[in-house]
This record gives sequence, C-alpha cells and structure tokens, in this order.
Amino acid sequence: YLTGEFPGDYGWDTAGLSADPQTFSRYREIEVIHARWAMLGALGCVTPELLAKNGIPFGEAVWFKAGAQIFQDGGLNYLGNENLVHAQSILATLAVQVLLMGAAESYRANGGAPGGFGEDLDSLYPGGAFDPLGLADDPDTLAELKVKEIKNGR
Repeated sequence: YLTGEFPGDYGWDTAGLSADPQTFSRYREIEVIHARWAMLGALGCVTPELLAKNGIPFGEAVWFKAGAQIFQDGGLNYLGNENLVHAQSILATLAVQVLLMGAAESYRANGGAPGGFGEDLDSLYPGGAFDPLGLADDPDTLAELKVKEIKNGR
C-alpha cells in the first residue's frame, strides 16, 4: 500500500497504520499541517534572538521567556513598540487566539472560507493566490518541494 507515490513515502509502516487509504489520507494531511506549524515555530524561536543580537530592542528575545512579559507592568509590546500590538491581558489574548484559530481550523475542516474563497483548490497544496512566487507552476519542482517540506517538518 505504500508505493512511494506520495512525498516522504519510503514504504516503511511496520505498524500498518496507513493500510486503509482513507486513514492514510487523513494522516498525510495531519502530518503536513503539523510539519508546517513546527517549521513556523522553529522560525519564531530563532528570529527574535537574531534580531535582538542585531540591535532591535526586545523586552525578552528568548522564546521560552517571552510570554511572561504579558504579566509585567505595562503588558507585552511586540518588537518593543506599543503601536504594533500592546497586550495587557492574558485572557483577552487567549480569547482572540481561540477565536482566530478556531475560525481558521473550522474553515480548513469544512473545506473552505466564507464566500467560496479557496474552493476547488487542493487542501494541502492550494497554489493560485497561495503561491505568489509561482513555485507550483512546474510539476517537477513542486514534487521536489513537497519532499523537502515533509523532510524538514519531520
């Protein structure tokens, strides 16, 4: 059942978790989504530290200490600027995050956004407006990028 036709598929599944095609499709989608979040998280950990070392002021650039700034007097100012995002309440920040992420996940799970935005597009590799650099125009390049994405995400 694993024939190497999908990115990152090397025929190894000793537990047989992907024997059912529907289950395999779901696992594949979940893996790509989690891989993308992991790569964004890694970028989010490194970027503030690099910017702070190059003179951009941060309250705390170390990723695992940054969130605690919201509990300080004055709250949390992104990039040290009150005009960008000035978060003073952890509950308000949590509520906004739950609403925004809930809406995004709801649209993803239901197959599209209001007004038909994103209809008729592949849910994992949509292309179109989501590919402003035209990386998906060449099928060979797209296949290579899919493999690179899943390898880096794992």
